[in-house]
Amino acid sequence: MPGQRLARGVCRHLAELDFACIEEFAPERGKRVDVMALGPRGELWVIECKSGRADFRADAKWQGYLDWCDRFFWAVDADFPAELLPAETGLIVADGFGAEILRMAPESRLAGARRGALTRRFARHAARRLQGLRDPGS
Repeated sequence: MPGQRLARGVCRHLAELDFACIEEFAPERGKRVDVMALGPRGELWVIECKSGRADFRADAKWQGYLDWCDRFFWAVDADFPAELLPAETGLIVADGFGAEILRMAPESRLAGARRGALTRRFARHAARRLQGLRDPGS
């Protein structure tokens, strides 16, 4: 799937920047982001991967993710028409092997209580995924 290839490249790049990433993460019930990244200073980034114009146009929910991160990015491939993306969001160009941040997203710091709750949810989600890989029947 094109979006999964973009997510893999994004996660590889962010790992080089000392971020831990989870794909397909639900910050709250009813929301699912493509990539949530936890940085070395506790910062939380959301990255939405868009495989093409139609995929982007069909996404009416992305603004609901802004309340769940310090920075919001789009990840697209090199052929994506970047002028479609809102200028007030970050831009990452990716493929299945890596990525590059072309435009840093503006920072909008989460409130402490939300950051704490979201970081705990991130940690529990990551631990459950790891346990599921080690013991698929659990």
